[in-house]
Amino acid sequence: MALSMDQLPDDAESLKALILAAQADAAKLAEEKDALSAEVDRLTAQNKRLDHILAVLRRAQFGARSERISDDQLNLALEDVETELGAEDAKAEAGNKIVKGEGVANRRANRGHLPAHLPREEIVIEPEAKCCPNCNSALHKIGEDCSERLDRIPARLRVIVTRRPKYACRSCTDGVVQAPAPARLIEGGLPTEAFIADVLVSKYADHLPLYRQSQILAREGVTIDRSTLAHWVGFAAAELEPLHAHLMKLLKTSTKLFADETRCPVLDPGRGRTKTGYLWALARDDRPWGGTDPPAAAYMYAPGRGADHATRLLAGFSGLLQVDGYTGYDGLTVSKRVGGPLVLAFCWAHVRRRFYDIAKAGDAPIASEALERIGKLYEIEAAINGQSAEARRDARQTRTRPLLEAMKSWLDQHLARVSKGSPIADAIRYTRNHWDGLY
Repeated sequence: MALSMDQLPDDAESLKALILAAQADAAKLAEEKDALSAEVDRLTAQNKRLDHILAVLRRAQFGARSERISDDQLNLALEDVETELGAEDAKAEAGNKIVKGEGVANRRANRGHLPAHLPREEIVIEPEAKCCPNCNSALHKIGEDCSERLDRIPARLRVIVTRRPKYACRSCTDGVVQAPAPARLIEGGLPTEAFIADVLVSKYADHLPLYRQSQILAREGVTIDRSTLAHWVGFAAAELEPLHAHLMKLLKTSTKLFADETRCPVLDPGRGRTKTGYLWALARDDRPWGGTDPPAAAYMYAPGRGADHATRLLAGFSGLLQVDGYTGYDGLTVSKRVGGPLVLAFCWAHVRRRFYDIAKAGDAPIASEALERIGKLYEIEAAINGQSAEARRDARQTRTRPLLEAMKSWLDQHLARVSKGSPIADAIRYTRNHWDGLY
């Protein structure tokens, strides 16, 4: 606050004190200004990072098809941006107590509770002295502050030493006794079964190639070549083959199955690039519909997508097969098929997607009405979900069948009116071509 000439003290000492107080206030204001400036810089940098994240998300969702990125690429991009954001926050907190205090408070508020099943290791930090700093009397405990942090112990290698003592009889020469050696996955091999399981999980679940696993082991002073790890994986695969065959056998005893195939890039060393293989899947899960069979899924690799692979995969299965519109499954419906023809059930989600892609562009009344009609079918299914098979069948006969019959006539009417080469005509033809499996 500014003082008038009349308010200023006359003696020199009071003036000096007033000047020092003013300088202290000025220094404090300068410090607060610097802190606010640093906070503005931090928030500006954060906004730039958030704008970049938003741009990445928009490109992934709405960009041209050639510019769209996969989920894995999106996660990598977001990780890079968020890492830079974390580095900026660390620098800001190192130079500003106010920013650091806010960061600590936010982290404490958002970290949640650690799972109760995790083992706890308690560390008690006692003060250097338990005597009162004023009167030197003994102190007593009045409370404590407790905090939890998540720790991780990296994978530790150890050597399992198995000893099998031999015992001999002193009275005769033939009385030698020794416990039999325990069975091993790889007889005479180095790894335990747990070690091999870890290699498999790292390779197939965590996508960690064997050569990188070899490098990780080398850092621990254990030299195991990639080819040796591959040999172990081969042994494990051979042991798992009967389990896979048994799972396939159990799946094929079901009355209905789901089948699908997806592209799988495969290394082709001779050509110096990858080639396209396919993973075929068989699955069942009747729990949402009151089924008692446990859910299961099995996969089979094939070098192509031809109908012969579908025939081999489903050999021995008789019943209803839910698939998409791929024509490779059509050969399974012929009467000469071993085990009899399969009944194909097509997917309404695939139908709905075609109309949705048209409707989201706007000004598409036919596609919008198709979505409304399909939505009513979904509402019926949601209402009867979990009921008995008989109750669901009765509801579909009394409520769903009239809607489908009306929709069939509605589709035929509009197909005759729209242009044959239009997207809506393609969507209607797709629906009508698969009508038997949808109905």
